[in-house]
Amino acid sequence: MKHRRIVSNARETLGNVAPALAHYSEEVLFGDVWRREELSLRDRSLVTVAALVAGEHTNQLPFHLKLAMDNGLTEEELIEVITHLAFYVGWPRAASAVSVAKQVMGKD
Repeated sequence: MKHRRIVSNARETLGNVAPALAHYSEEVLFGDVWRREELSLRDRSLVTVAALVAGEHTNQLPFHLKLAMDNGLTEEELIEVITHLAFYVGWPRAASAVSVAKQVMGKD
């Protein structure tokens, strides 16, 4: 299965301060890890969004919510994931993630 290339903004956001981290993000994370065929891009996005919500990493959520939709997840599925996670990772984390999702989805 051939995966499309994921366009990362790591070079723009990290490159002038942490060029090695930008390189690893683009080449290793998105160039290698996301290319492994054992999981689909959709599944990788689902796992990534869940991990970001669980860790309350809301700064990374906008990019990954958009990527998840590009990878086939619907807005409804993403909101359902966040709702489900509220019971496992905490209500405040889920509520914070919904706030980010509202902005990304243009529903604020």
